[in-house]
Amino acid sequence: MSRYRPPRSAGTPLITPEGEARLRAELHELWHVRRPQVTQAVSEAAAQGDRSENAEYTYGKKMLREIDSRVRFLTKRLEKLQVVGERPADLNKVYFGAWVTLEDEDGEQVRYRIVGPDELDLKQNLISIDAPLARALVGKELDAEVRVPTPTGEKTWYLVAIDYP
Repeated sequence: MSRYRPPRSAGTPLITPEGEARLRAELHELWHVRRPQVTQAVSEAAAQGDRSENAEYTYGKKMLREIDSRVRFLTKRLEKLQVVGERPADLNKVYFGAWVTLEDEDGEQVRYRIVGPDELDLKQNLISIDAPLARALVGKELDAEVRVPTPTGEKTWYLVAIDYP
């Protein structure tokens, strides 16, 4: 049995303007700030002599590989992403970029924004368009009932509000 695993799909190629700005800022930070700092540290460590037992040199080279890998990923990903900045024609339905307020059967409310997979951040209540909850919400109108399978069983939500930034 081989260890080969097919690569995961990158998800839906949609992103909000805010998400694109964050990815571009990260790319700029890595390429124009962090990489020159690490390169300088590696060259200083290399000047110390024997590289085979030089921890600073080894660590610096590893950091350069990680930075270069992330830069390659961000560059390729930003080329493929489609920025969705305009509001949809029908503001009474849930589409990409919407803030939705949901109420569960106990009356507790939660608010999420539907964003691209590159922007996913549950601490800020940003859920991916590829998530089961978001897929169930897309196209729904106010007061719609949404049923989503969860690990603990099916959960029912009611769509209370839809806002577009």
